[in-house]
Amino acid sequence: MELLAEVALRGSALLPGGFWAAVGVWLEKPQVANKRLCGARQDGAWRAARPGAGGEGSPGRRALEAACEAFCRCCREDFEGLGLAGPAEEELEVVLRTLVPKACPPAPAREMVVKDIFNGTVTFLPLVQTHDGKYKIKKSNIYQVRLLHTQDNEWSISMFTSPPENYISDGILCPKTTWLGSELLPKLAKWSTETTKREFKNTLSLISVARYSKIYQDLKEKYKDIVKVWPEVTDPEKFVYEDVAIASYLLILWEDERAERGLSKKQSFVDLGCGNGLLVHILNNEGHPGKGIDVRRRKIWDMYGPQTHLEENTVSPDNLYPDVDWLIGNHSDELTPWIPVIAARSSYSCRYFLLPCCFFDFYGKYNRRQSKKTQYREYLDFVMEVGFVCGFRVEEDCLRIPSTKRVCLIGTSRTYLATQGAVLDEQRAQYISRRQSNFMVAPDHQTDGFHQHDSLPAASDVTICPAADTKVSQKTDVGKVLISGFLPRGKEQVRNCTTLPHDLVDKVVLKVAKLLLKETKGSPLEMSNTWNRGESLPLSEIAEHLDKDTLKRLKNEYGGLQTLLRNNHQVFEVLNGKVHIRDWREWKPPRKNKPVKQLKQRLPSKAIKTRLCWFHIHHPQGCPLSSELCCYAHGSEELKPSLKTVTNDKGFGGFGS
Repeated sequence: MELLAEVALRGSALLPGGFWAAVGVWLEKPQVANKRLCGARQDGAWRAARPGAGGEGSPGRRALEAACEAFCRCCREDFEGLGLAGPAEEELEVVLRTLVPKACPPAPAREMVVKDIFNGTVTFLPLVQTHDGKYKIKKSNIYQVRLLHTQDNEWSISMFTSPPENYISDGILCPKTTWLGSELLPKLAKWSTETTKREFKNTLSLISVARYSKIYQDLKEKYKDIVKVWPEVTDPEKFVYEDVAIASYLLILWEDERAERGLSKKQSFVDLGCGNGLLVHILNNEGHPGKGIDVRRRKIWDMYGPQTHLEENTVSPDNLYPDVDWLIGNHSDELTPWIPVIAARSSYSCRYFLLPCCFFDFYGKYNRRQSKKTQYREYLDFVMEVGFVCGFRVEEDCLRIPSTKRVCLIGTSRTYLATQGAVLDEQRAQYISRRQSNFMVAPDHQTDGFHQHDSLPAASDVTICPAADTKVSQKTDVGKVLISGFLPRGKEQVRNCTTLPHDLVDKVVLKVAKLLLKETKGSPLEMSNTWNRGESLPLSEIAEHLDKDTLKRLKNEYGGLQTLLRNNHQVFEVLNGKVHIRDWREWKPPRKNKPVKQLKQRLPSKAIKTRLCWFHIHHPQGCPLSSELCCYAHGSEELKPSLKTVTNDKGFGGFGS
């Protein structure tokens, strides 16, 4: 073993314990340092006799005996080099793990990790499988981390590897030696001296990381084209890949549930507050019957096709779903605490999956009560408490998604018998009633969209317990509790200028454009050799040239004139309160050093030429770009069918189908 790098640590009282905690992070969650890994699976752990102490260190598994023998043989051949000498009574700790890459190839790889507490070393030995199914150590790729106490409060952490000239790296499962010394070692040194309090569980703790990685990559490839035609204003990469990750998690969770319960039929679901509906689209395509409900229809819904079931409607705690296996609440806002209640009341077999985001109580914004916890942790504990009160066994896991709110709560089996449903129903109602009474104490915290009623009596103190002999001191009507304080979010009124009459919008666009171009009758602009982009004018000055009826209509829209002009981004640019004609020749592509000839790549090929070019029709000098470079149609003969027309019959252009 050759010394690769060394980091000095001074004045830390956490060592040596902090070192082994840091090693634990690298063992259990290698993806936090190596971004090319999806994670690691712990396949086994055992104690082995130190080589030369008369033991062979077998874990008791036939498939691994060869690996253990190879480990001992390797140690005997290079005993001093691995630094494993020590008292025979001080056994070694051996861990077998499988490293799972984000993408395949390469395939997951097994690795044996040997922890020597006595000598302060941890050795990583990659394993390769032979043709006869046995394992042997890849001696050229061994690396080791050593902790050394030099003097007083001074320590050092060193990285050793097999001879670099023999080290074979793929950059993923077998990291490069430069990365081990310059990236991993400093991270281990930092973690060794940090005091961290873990608030949440490890990511993907309830499912197989290897299966998740495989399904996620498959779904990502299957639905990647949705990013190219995303019609919403939200970031397509974040929302598409986040929903792909959530779908991957649910598919594995449900597959495990079917195996555990001996079921063959795929679970049904309802996604409450489904938003863009992509999660519903993926789950439907993967064979799970279900639908999504949201108060507002999204533009992208029309692109999914008839196989995706989405419904524009309000959701109330009164709504029950007795024939549904799972309820989903993915960033469901004010519905979040209600979903365990709805699931419990729908049927004894109904389960739920929650991904809480915004902090809502039953009747308004959630008010913090414990300053010792983060607001997020406190809110998760509240939603878990709701699940417990509703009689669920609630499990917590952390998803691998591009979001700061990554903790999901899963209500699976019940803590009570089906015959005790009436008792639990009454206790749920009293718990909700008490929450409402507490909430009414501080009316200043009420928010729009929630209505409080002073007529509801305060609930008496009761013990929330699923036992059959639970005594309830006050009869509470469940239905009245649910509808008396909660006002479902109504259908949202669209006021972003997109529902204004087309003739009004066209009239304003043409008038503003002429004003900027200062076009008058008889103007010889057509004869000019320089394409005229007019001048820049403030919004206030432009508004003075519009009639009163038009201004009145625009004042009812969010952002008014500015929103209308920004919606027509083909024609205008609005910067710092000033408006000017857009010159597409000056458009800068999102990627650096991209040639002008690739201008058309700013939009997906299916979205090009689906609208007429405004400049070709209305500008005195026509479009500043040639027909080949312009993404808009120069005449009806170039016009292609819109994405909506193309995908209505085919289901998102065939994506995922």
